[in-house]
This record gives sequence, C-alpha cells and structure tokens, in this order.
Amino acid sequence: MAWELNNDRPIYAQIVEILQLRIISGFYPAGEKLPSVRELAAEAGVNPNTMQKAFMELERSGLIVTMRTSGRVVTEDESMIREIKETIAIAEIENFFKKMREIGFSQEQTLELAKNVYKEEK
Repeated sequence: MAWELNNDRPIYAQIVEILQLRIISGFYPAGEKLPSVRELAAEAGVNPNTMQKAFMELERSGLIVTMRTSGRVVTEDESMIREIKETIAIAEIENFFKKMREIGFSQEQTLELAKNVYKEEK
C-alpha cells in the first residue's frame, strides 16, 4: 500500500488511517510486530515525530500495543479489529449513498447500478 499523503488534512491523521487500513485488511495481522517508527517514517517520507504521533493515536484507540521488550504490536483483540473494519465500511457506504443522492440517483437506482458494476468486476 502506497503512502499517498496530501496537504488537505494533518499528515499524522492520514497516517493513522493508512495504518488502520493496513491492520483491518490483514497487511499487519493481529499480534504482529509493527516496523519501528523510524522505519515507517522513512518509508512514508515523513518526520519520525509525525509517525510517533500517529502511533500514539493508534495506541490510544487500542489498535496497537507497546510491549516493553518487543516494540509495538497489533492488538490480538480480533473482535476490536472487526468492529473497526465494520465501522469504516459503514462510513464508506454512507458516503457513497450520500454522493449518489447528490447527483440525483434514488436508493433503488444506486443499488441496481452497484449490483451491475459488481457483476462486471467478477
């Protein structure tokens, strides 16, 4: 997954979102050790302090945990990961339906269009 960061929102908030997506998608599985702050900062092209701020936010949410001897790891609480995944998915779906209403589609038209696109993707 690429680090596509832009200046429209705080960088650390974008990093939090990217790391959340990496965790809920299984890129970083439950219980896995995360790369160090410096490694990820270098990979993302950001200041280590910015990456540290993002890590602190993820720790505050409980998604990652600091282990004294082995650094930071993804939580082993798979139900928490599933809940976050579902919350993000619901928000994306709500945004999608909102945009479709804004451009003039009814709920039924949106569902039919989505179903047709989904069939074509298979």
